[in-house]
Amino acid sequence: MTQKLRISLKRGSAMTVNRVAIGDSQLVYAICADKKIKYPHGSSPVVYFGTTERGVDRIAASAAYRAAEVLNIYGVKSFDVRIITCKSEPGVKSWKLLERALLIGFRERFGATPKCNDKGRNMTPTREFDLFARDRIMRIISDLTDHGQAETHEIIEKA
Repeated sequence: MTQKLRISLKRGSAMTVNRVAIGDSQLVYAICADKKIKYPHGSSPVVYFGTTERGVDRIAASAAYRAAEVLNIYGVKSFDVRIITCKSEPGVKSWKLLERALLIGFRERFGATPKCNDKGRNMTPTREFDLFARDRIMRIISDLTDHGQAETHEIIEKA
């Protein structure tokens, strides 16, 4: 007779989803690690900016797709996904311009694009800062840097 396989329930949640992204289909998201990553001009937990026209479905797919890359960064144990939205303008893909503005602003502030972003390294501002206030973009980047870190989720065992 074969031996029964051992089953274990892993501590902590692998993913938590809340209602923050429901209702907006065209949005930008930031993936923030549980520790600050070193960049040429400072440190930030932001490792990726992305955009979607399909809402929360795309965010979940992107988080799953990028999980190995983010979690392979030295010392990173978890990450959160933060949502950044803007009002839409007829005939303007404002969410795409918002992502560009965040990538350009992040590069200006930290000297490089977020670690997991391939695009944005050579972007030059076009009309992003005609549509969005540069200081507001920089405040969002500062807020993500100061408060965007994922909390390390510790499991407290009851005695």
